[in-house]
Amino acid sequence: MVFSTILFLFRFLPITLALYYLAPAKLKNLALFVCSLVFYSWGEVKFFPVMVVLILINYFSGLAMEKFDQNPKMRRLFLIVSIVGSLSMLVFFKYTNFLIGTVNSLFGLSIGLIEAATVLPLGISFYTFQTMSYSIDVYRRDVNAEHNIIDFGAYVVMFPQLIAGPIVKYRDVAAQLHVYEHRYRLAQIEEGICLFVFGLAKKVLIADTVSHLWYDIIGVWNGAELVTAGVGIANASTPLVWLGLLAYSLQLYFDFSGYSLMGIGMGKMLGFDFPMNFNLPYIARSITEFWRRWHMTLSGWFKEYVYIPLGGNRKGLKRQIFNMFVVWALTGIWHGANWNFVLWGIYYFILLTIEKIFLLDKLKKGRVWPHIYTLFLVVTGWALFVGNEQGVGLGALFQKLFVPSGGVGCWYFLRNYWVILLVGILCSTPLPLKIWDRIKDNTFIKVVVVGLLLVLCIAYIVASTSSPFLYYRF
Repeated sequence: MVFSTILFLFRFLPITLALYYLAPAKLKNLALFVCSLVFYSWGEVKFFPVMVVLILINYFSGLAMEKFDQNPKMRRLFLIVSIVGSLSMLVFFKYTNFLIGTVNSLFGLSIGLIEAATVLPLGISFYTFQTMSYSIDVYRRDVNAEHNIIDFGAYVVMFPQLIAGPIVKYRDVAAQLHVYEHRYRLAQIEEGICLFVFGLAKKVLIADTVSHLWYDIIGVWNGAELVTAGVGIANASTPLVWLGLLAYSLQLYFDFSGYSLMGIGMGKMLGFDFPMNFNLPYIARSITEFWRRWHMTLSGWFKEYVYIPLGGNRKGLKRQIFNMFVVWALTGIWHGANWNFVLWGIYYFILLTIEKIFLLDKLKKGRVWPHIYTLFLVVTGWALFVGNEQGVGLGALFQKLFVPSGGVGCWYFLRNYWVILLVGILCSTPLPLKIWDRIKDNTFIKVVVVGLLLVLCIAYIVASTSSPFLYYRF
């Protein structure tokens, strides 16, 4: 079930909120748990057992680690059980066929692909990391083990952040899960509604609209089937391909940040404060700063649970660089079971290493050129990111980008899309936030702005076909 659909906006969400608000205080987590399971099972009921198994493995592992509090070996054993149990699900569904295909290519074998691993359970990359963070935190004694399985299940399967983040650690919501009376305030619900509408506008009004430029080039695909033909990468000129890649960069940002903002907004409606996931990443002045602003909960997860345990920056420069390599190789493969994502992770490892060794200080002293440098490298990185999609082709895309060639020009498309491109660029800056800060204390203007955005979004949704979130596939 996608947030930006009539089904979700006018059926699931209002019914769920009504049940949640009307439920007695001690039954609110049960209501949230059941509604979230319905949300997950709506289009993925066959993967319902996967979710249940993940909940049970980590729930009982947490209890066992608490029981054997004075037995380090047993605590470590159950930590390993929880991590292996969680990762085995992720590896099976996401990487089995990728690994089989790689082995076949390297050794000339013909091992058959596993049919059960051809469909990826929605959001498994996100909720697997959440369950692992819980077990690791219990092992470290950063949090107490959760004794109520309904409360723990509500945390794991909570629908606002279930499918595509933000990645919420148990300790981020543990206190709120156990507040049964007065969990939410009217002001918090009001703020949540505003954030949800802003996120919906990012997704529907900007991401879905600017995406048409990219799809005009590569075509619209349903799996391996071409639904609507585009210009084609081979037939597009170099300027047009760069323009299309700019559109894709805006689409990806507003699509993912819009989804995260909707999740954060719904979390506030339910009485939870989820961590922010984006902070205007396209205004960054270095790649280092970009990754402090983009998908912040993922970067924070890898830093806390991989980079620092490996030694972080405490064991010398060589070890720090090795630790960065591990983190970025894992970050790349986390995004998808394809070699282009591995290359994408290594690409950022190289850039961040160069900045760490000598470039970052120079970037901090610059004014304009650091922004140009960062945007160019980030957009180039998105070419690696999207290179495996139908209608693209990594080699053909990079040849068009960096070997100037003719073809269909960009002026026609620029004339048709310049308004949405300009809107996307302006909304990637602090300007909208500054405007909102000026008007948010005026109740009438705030209601009008939010109301108009909501009406526009609904009109766009009704007039167009459903467009799933890009990060559903990762």
